[in-house]
Amino acid sequence: MAATRSTAEAQRALAVASATRVFARAGYHATPVAAVAADAGISPAYVFRLFDGKLGLFTAAVDHCFADVVAALRAGAERAADRSPEAVLDAMGLAYAELIADEDLLRFQVHTQSATDVPEIREALRRGLASVVDVVTELSGATPEAVQRFVAWGQLCHLVVTAGLDDVPNSWARTLSAGLRHF
Repeated sequence: MAATRSTAEAQRALAVASATRVFARAGYHATPVAAVAADAGISPAYVFRLFDGKLGLFTAAVDHCFADVVAALRAGAERAADRSPEAVLDAMGLAYAELIADEDLLRFQVHTQSATDVPEIREALRRGLASVVDVVTELSGATPEAVQRFVAWGQLCHLVVTAGLDDVPNSWARTLSAGLRHF
């Protein structure tokens, strides 16, 4: 029984990793479970045994994505030059920028936001955002206003990266990307 559970857990993790990659391409609404299963090298029927349908698979991927974000923020906070809120936020921001260098993860987050017409996805996004705000607040000691700016800055990073603004020489693009550090 333990070997079966271990195998199922490994397959579940594999499916979630594939879901992040595959849903990042076309989003929740346009991606069939069969595409995720093919990427993971398992059958669609097995995906449905592991998850409560496509929605269960997607929300598991959202939860995993935000767990990765929180882990990166924690690691960034540990690397802060000092314990001031500004230094911790800066180190967390750099750690997040390193994380979203994986553009699949970045695009998956953007697609998650675009699928909030589905209540369960909206709730998964809210859970993820709550975990981010909680860890940033706890580890940085920053004010609510500074935490809000930190999250807003991260969303601006998403826009700059997904729109490819680093490659646009126009002043409006330089205005939006000024001061942002990402990889």
